[in-house]
Amino acid sequence: MKPRKELRNAAGFRFGIVVATFNKLVTDSLLSSCLDGLTKQGVKDADIEVVRVPGAFEIPLVARTLAKTGRLDAVICLGAVIRGDTPHFDFISAEASRGIGQAALDSGVPVIFGVLTTDTETQAIERADPCTFNRGGEAAKSAIDMATVMRAITADKATGSKLTSGNGLARAKRKR
Repeated sequence: MKPRKELRNAAGFRFGIVVATFNKLVTDSLLSSCLDGLTKQGVKDADIEVVRVPGAFEIPLVARTLAKTGRLDAVICLGAVIRGDTPHFDFISAEASRGIGQAALDSGVPVIFGVLTTDTETQAIERADPCTFNRGGEAAKSAIDMATVMRAITADKATGSKLTSGNGLARAKRKR
């Protein structure tokens, strides 16, 4: 799958990034590509908050807390859970994904899932490679897209129009 190339205008949006320090080689690369993806689309460094947590299990609580501050248009969650010889992988990956989804529902703010769940360290490194298809950069694009959609929905509510197209951004006058 090739990365998306379309331009996004993210100037004026504010983002939080929660990044796990466990599997630091991988998560640092995800974070670097995520930051690069945001700034290339017009987000100022001052409009990005990065919070580091020990591991993927801790991501949802911090993501939810950040999202509920009202300061951010989206929160991006970055981590890497790599399968080992025990069921630990299954528990952590399931709870991280459940918690991240719940954080979005609880807060009403987009919370983006950028946690790698791989069978091997090699797979994780490949998915965090900035020269190929780094999932951190893709998480940034998703966050911008979702922040844009949520802003459009809020604006539509205020103006009385409604979203109609597949991309979620076109508007049509509401019939009264």
